[in-house]
Amino acid sequence: MNAAEEFLADSLRGFVAAHPGITWHRDPGFLARATPKTAGQVAIVSGGGSGHEPMHAGLIGAGMLDAACPGLIFTSPNALQIAAATRHIDAGAGVLHIVKNYTGDVMNFRIARSIVADDGIDTDVVLVDDDVATESDSDAPGRRGTAATIVVEKICGAAAVDGASLADVCALGRRVAANARSMSVALAPCAVPGSTVPSFDLGDDEMELGIGIHGERGTSRLPIATADQIVGTLLERITGSLGLTPGDEVIAVVNGLGATHSLELNLLFGNVLAGCRNRGLRVVRTLVGTMVTALDMRGASVTLVRSDAEMVRLWDAPTDAPAWPRLTSAEPAALIDTSFAPPDDAADSGTECGWLSAFVSRVQGNVDELAALDRQAGDGDFGANMMAALSHFTMPMRGPDHEVLDALSRSYFVRAGGTSGAVFGTMFRAFAKSFAAAEDFATALATGTSQALSEIVALGGARVGDNTVVDALHPANEALRAGDGLADVAAAAEAGAESTRQLVAHKGRASYVGEAGRGVIDPGALVVAWFYAAAAQR
Repeated sequence: MNAAEEFLADSLRGFVAAHPGITWHRDPGFLARATPKTAGQVAIVSGGGSGHEPMHAGLIGAGMLDAACPGLIFTSPNALQIAAATRHIDAGAGVLHIVKNYTGDVMNFRIARSIVADDGIDTDVVLVDDDVATESDSDAPGRRGTAATIVVEKICGAAAVDGASLADVCALGRRVAANARSMSVALAPCAVPGSTVPSFDLGDDEMELGIGIHGERGTSRLPIATADQIVGTLLERITGSLGLTPGDEVIAVVNGLGATHSLELNLLFGNVLAGCRNRGLRVVRTLVGTMVTALDMRGASVTLVRSDAEMVRLWDAPTDAPAWPRLTSAEPAALIDTSFAPPDDAADSGTECGWLSAFVSRVQGNVDELAALDRQAGDGDFGANMMAALSHFTMPMRGPDHEVLDALSRSYFVRAGGTSGAVFGTMFRAFAKSFAAAEDFATALATGTSQALSEIVALGGARVGDNTVVDALHPANEALRAGDGLADVAAAAEAGAESTRQLVAHKGRASYVGEAGRGVIDPGALVVAWFYAAAAQR
């Protein structure tokens, strides 16, 4: 940011510039559609503390909100902002306020309705109170308003476009809110702009259950659990609060709280869908994405809304709100097996292949060393890639040399992937071909080395001195071309690998660290040297 005190204004400046269909009204401060509401339609305004984006600003558009009032970070907007926005968007049919159940929001929206009543503007309110973490039988403020707010905004916005009256839009919104429940979990807190400390302390092995969307602590702190366990806990609370029974239809929302990757959200949704179906619930519509945030909190919320045909129809209605995702007007598909089919790379039948068993065993036993080298000279994933490619092989490996080499090639291509998989898969593929064609070991090794070197150079453009596997393959190839014995070939490969210690990488991810990688042997070149050492000891 530029300065903490200017953070919100700077963000709004960029937001309005990026979305020409939304305008900023500086005095007293609200966002509204650039195109006025059609006369005779109900208008809708919402708002709250900033830090929850894309809610509410990103939900301004035809078919959703007509205006939004941003407060300071995690602070409700003031009554004058809300009153001005209400006056601005009124199209003669009244204005609906959609309000999250937080004391400041409730108070300021109520005052605003009182102010605009003096102007003869009809208003009503939908209070969203979906968070089961704060559910209580006492006279406390009650459930907080969280992610179900966007469901209310979407459905009410569509009803307003349909021409429903203020009373009908309000009744619909209240029905949606009454049938909505949410609960959240966080693995890491957020940090408020300008603060030097997180909003709360949380250990690396802990998770916070029942957190809100303002950086506050949750209702309980637990050891980190698996995704299916977390979802099971959330669904138990949500379905219990709603009193859902088999056969009920629901809209399911899996929402990121700011720093949760879409891979994680989709993983959670799979568990949510399975959990709902196991309970006999029919999930009729879904939304998976980052919509209601707590700045950069790493966490997620799950929302279920008991739905009916009218809600689903309005959920499917179009909107041009910039942050509303392009959703499919259909139920989610079946949960299927999306694992990758394992390659046909077994090497467990036939006579023992001693030299390749020795090579693979050496790599398996030194994965930590290879990972440590790559952390110093690259991105740290080399050891994991070697483990992915070779860990499934049991010793001793069995079969003719060319079949075991082909199994290694397939394993690297499929199981390791990435650059390592491509390079070593190519290398062992070349050796598999040469050993299948040649009658003697030395010829096969020489032919395979020459072909592997040629293909790897063509594949990535690496040359001698670039600090890659080529620095070990090239000297081995030269020694084989000269007719040297296998011990000398292995020594040449080892010397080539050792030479990378003084080089700066020019290819691969190790090239990104530049001089910082000098003094570290290239782990790929080292593995190539181990291959030739195993061949020499055959």
